Amino acid sequence: MTTSILQARVAIDEERTAGAISPLLFGGFAEHMGRCIYQGIFEPGSPFADQHGFRTDVLAALRELNPRVIRYPGGNFLSGYHWRDGVGPLEQRPRRRELAWQSIETNRFGTHEFIALCRALGAEPMLGVNLGTGTIEEAGALVEYCNAPAGTATADLRVAHGAANPFNVRYWCLGNEMDGPWQIGHLDATAYAVKAREAAKIMKWHDPSIQLVLCGSSGTGMPTYPEWDRIALEACWEHVEYLSLHYYASNRDHDTGSYLALARQFEEHLDTLAGTLRYVKSKLRSRHDVFLSWDEWNVWYKDHVVHGGWSEAPHLIEEVYNLEDALVVAQWMNVFLRRCHVLKIACLAQLVNVIAPILTRPDGLLRQSIFYPFMLFSRHATGDSLDLNVRTPTYHTRAYGDQPLLDAAASYDTMRGEGALFLVHRGRDASLATELIWQGRAPDRVMAIYQLAGDDPSAANSFEHPDVVTVRESPGGPVDDRRIRLDLPPLSLTVVKYRQEQGATAT
Repeated sequence: MTTSILQARVAIDEERTAGAISPLLFGGFAEHMGRCIYQGIFEPGSPFADQHGFRTDVLAALRELNPRVIRYPGGNFLSGYHWRDGVGPLEQRPRRRELAWQSIETNRFGTHEFIALCRALGAEPMLGVNLGTGTIEEAGALVEYCNAPAGTATADLRVAHGAANPFNVRYWCLGNEMDGPWQIGHLDATAYAVKAREAAKIMKWHDPSIQLVLCGSSGTGMPTYPEWDRIALEACWEHVEYLSLHYYASNRDHDTGSYLALARQFEEHLDTLAGTLRYVKSKLRSRHDVFLSWDEWNVWYKDHVVHGGWSEAPHLIEEVYNLEDALVVAQWMNVFLRRCHVLKIACLAQLVNVIAPILTRPDGLLRQSIFYPFMLFSRHATGDSLDLNVRTPTYHTRAYGDQPLLDAAASYDTMRGEGALFLVHRGRDASLATELIWQGRAPDRVMAIYQLAGDDPSAANSFEHPDVVTVRESPGGPVDDRRIRLDLPPLSLTVVKYRQEQGATAT
């Protein structure tokens, strides 16, 4: 018997789908900023370093996250970066003043090292081309360097640097946040659209198989949003496959209730840009489709140190994440599933040290609270997203009015015969008695239940106390009469994993 007063109901039907879940929704971002690359992913001389200089403890943690795509090398860094600085013998690579983050860039990690990282993790590489200080010719040359067979000068340069076979990089970003006045080489929408279109043409002449991501607005607060997106799309529609969007969530007002309702903002952001895509496609009478790539997303509001003082690998925006941050990340990924018909790529910014799920120091690493929701979604959300029928009580927020207490998404993988439900209880005061009802075929039992929960929204992990916010696993149990009942604790993420047997169909 439950002692909970609040009650919710979730109806599940594997035939009622919202779209196919792209594996690339579970991606990451690695920028030459702070300690993401140096002292994070790459640290020759560390007792954890392998023969390539990668930290083996970091690689092991990243394999737990299983990012399917990694975006590189930036970020604001990209708009001042010339890729030839990061290839060739290490002793010949130049040290540069890096203007975006006012740091010293040694270029000891570059394109070849990045490709080696992606291969070690089984991730697709996503490379950005510099459309700030860079030229369209330079962008095309990087595609030739990475993807062309030997026999021309630029491809042969790759061979001379130790890679006889092409890297076959499929995903490419046409610059980064070019709408932002902070960007090196900032352009207005029309100027960017023209440059991006001409870069895209050269890049695809080198390799017609590549897929290109056009810079969209760098945030919903930009005065040019979403007009920038429309202008860029109208000029480049037939040459690109994706439009990027960026957003960083915050709780600067220390308003936990509104913060935990940010899924509304995330959905409105996607819906606005989905509408822009439909408008431009209709206006151009096009048969070509463009999808969305949320290639920078995360919580960021506590650490604002962004200037490196002209040092190597400075400590920049090394955010400490807590329980409520993890629940916001979980809901963000719920939104990814609910909008997967239009959102096909997403990259958590960033992977290590810089606003990251993993923090390092010389003697080890720490998995932060946001590590765990990403890991659970990456591991269990496969196949199709299900269109759930959710009945839930509401709670009042200052920012958004009344919002649902329960935020839910689900997946079902027909090939595996497995499904997963992702349930976030936003409330702080009482548990939520939740009934899960299968309206089609029902599983005999739930395989496992994974839960992340706590009483204090500000609770966080530390090197001294690394398991304050973590996932607890329970064995699940039988499904009786197509339904199970769960008590969801306040401030919790619950993942219910089940295997679908050849049970009876609904009557």
